[in-house]
Amino acid sequence: MTPTDYVANPQARLALHQRTLSVVMASQVFSGAGLAAGVTVGALLAEQMLGASALSGLPAALYTGGSAIAAFAVGRLSQRLGRRVGLAVGYAAGTLGGAGVVAAAGLDSVVLLLISLLVYGAGTATNLQARYAGADLSAPGRRGRAVSSVLVTTTVGAVIGPNLVASTGRSAEYFGLPALAGPFALAAIAYALAGAILFLLLRPDPLLISRTLHTETAATAPASQAGGVPAGVIAGAASMILTQLVMVAVMTMTPVHMQAHGHDLAATGLVISLHIAAMYLPSLVTGILVDRLGRVPVAVASGVTLLAAGLVSATAPDDSVPLLALALILLGLGWNLGLVSGTAMITDAAPVETRAKIQGTVDLCIALAGATGGIASGLVMTATSYAALSITGGVLALGVIPFVLSRTRRAAA
Repeated sequence: MTPTDYVANPQARLALHQRTLSVVMASQVFSGAGLAAGVTVGALLAEQMLGASALSGLPAALYTGGSAIAAFAVGRLSQRLGRRVGLAVGYAAGTLGGAGVVAAAGLDSVVLLLISLLVYGAGTATNLQARYAGADLSAPGRRGRAVSSVLVTTTVGAVIGPNLVASTGRSAEYFGLPALAGPFALAAIAYALAGAILFLLLRPDPLLISRTLHTETAATAPASQAGGVPAGVIAGAASMILTQLVMVAVMTMTPVHMQAHGHDLAATGLVISLHIAAMYLPSLVTGILVDRLGRVPVAVASGVTLLAAGLVSATAPDDSVPLLALALILLGLGWNLGLVSGTAMITDAAPVETRAKIQGTVDLCIALAGATGGIASGLVMTATSYAALSITGGVLALGVIPFVLSRTRRAAA
């Protein structure tokens, strides 16, 4: 069928939407493994190679910085050529970065490590950009669920990835590489598979079809307001930026904190896998809540949940894996609430003509917030403590509430 054929055929549009979701969800299973594997050991590998715990937050800063660049680039590329090309190129860059980290570990090259971590961040950005592809053809009242369907499938790979840390480490040692290089090899393979699925199967392109549908119906649609950034975009961006900043800061330092208190890689992998499961697994419920209760109440709940995460992690005994796991589960849940509600706000408010560009710019800001949280987390924990870092993050997360309420009041005015 041609793009214009979908305008007069609602059943074909629905079938295409369902197929698009299926393809994106399949790719996210692999993408989740790539994302989680590197996150689990990134700080530990940096500490090992750099020899300084104060710089252990540097990997998160680098790959979230690389994610910022990639988010902008993937958004612009998707705007021009469609989701299929934009997402495939993003995953190709993530693959290259993961392979570079493995090479850097084998060569003990700090320079190559830093460059590769920056490129590796493209996989993280692309992983998040994929959620927009799931909402391109969705009805407005079901956008939360469409976004959630994409996010929840990431859970499969995200839970498996950290739990393969030990086995991939042994495989790396078999080839004469440091054990911590193993998860990055897994990430490179997983990102390559995710990109291949999208490039081969995401046809026709959902963003291009959505743009055609809008063009065909524009003559009968009400004129949109011109001038300025829509309030819904600002509110959604604020929700996602603050939750990303807090989540990355606390998550990055948790493996370092656990290792410093005698926990092994298996315990660390378990805690991080539970955290990442909480980032994605609640998505189906979150999407329903966003569609039924509204975007703002769920965004407010994200700030409250992140505060609870900070309090639990700050007060958890150093030897208590269950309480640290609970804190990281709450941290992931708070991030999920902010991401799904914020994504729905932006998709609602962004004009389809510039939707991918706006989404890429917002994800650029989200990634920069993550980079700030990652690099600041090591410095803050070294200067104070893990508890102080956790409490600071929880209090900062409450900034979501007045900001989102203020912006939505302006939208209603």
